[in-house]
Amino acid sequence: MHYPEPISKLIDSFMKLPGIGPKTAARLAFFVLSMKEDTVLDFAKALVNAKRNLSYCSVCGHITDQDPCYICEDQRRDRSIICVVQDPKDVIAMEKMKEYNGQYHVLHGAISPMDGIGPEDINVPDLIKRLHGDEVQEVILATNPTVEGEATAHYIADRLDGQGILITRLAHGIPVGGELGYVDGFTLTHAFRGRKPLSD
Repeated sequence: MHYPEPISKLIDSFMKLPGIGPKTAARLAFFVLSMKEDTVLDFAKALVNAKRNLSYCSVCGHITDQDPCYICEDQRRDRSIICVVQDPKDVIAMEKMKEYNGQYHVLHGAISPMDGIGPEDINVPDLIKRLHGDEVQEVILATNPTVEGEATAHYIADRLDGQGILITRLAHGIPVGGELGYVDGFTLTHAFRGRKPLSD
């Protein structure tokens, strides 16, 4: 279908976002056209401001508007523990939990030989540098429970072997309220391997 050039460019721009196909992009474009001009300008400013004013923390790699980020700057946090995650959104998810008070390290991806992504293409070398010295006693590997996440966790664990640092992995398994009949084999295997004694 032929659209006027401004709409076509807007649709093409929306299609550059992950998970947005041609139909969704067209729907979003026409929705933007129906918005008030002030709202559209505020939206455009928010996009530009986010791109211009956000960067990655030079210490942990989390997204921030200051360097170091507020987590790395917080002296109340436990500096003996580093939780390794794949993406900045994982840090946000962990922080919402309000159970963890240590430091983070964001990898910005996972090892994926099929996609040509090796350890040097993600933030692994900076993690290794952070661990020199005696301050860090535990590294929690909180990569995603995917093939790539598992490969990344195993690679990091191998690199840290013999350094006197406790390496732990987040538990994987059946979600609360889930039924065994609906759980895939991969998840069920992890749940079975990660079983523990029932505490009082």
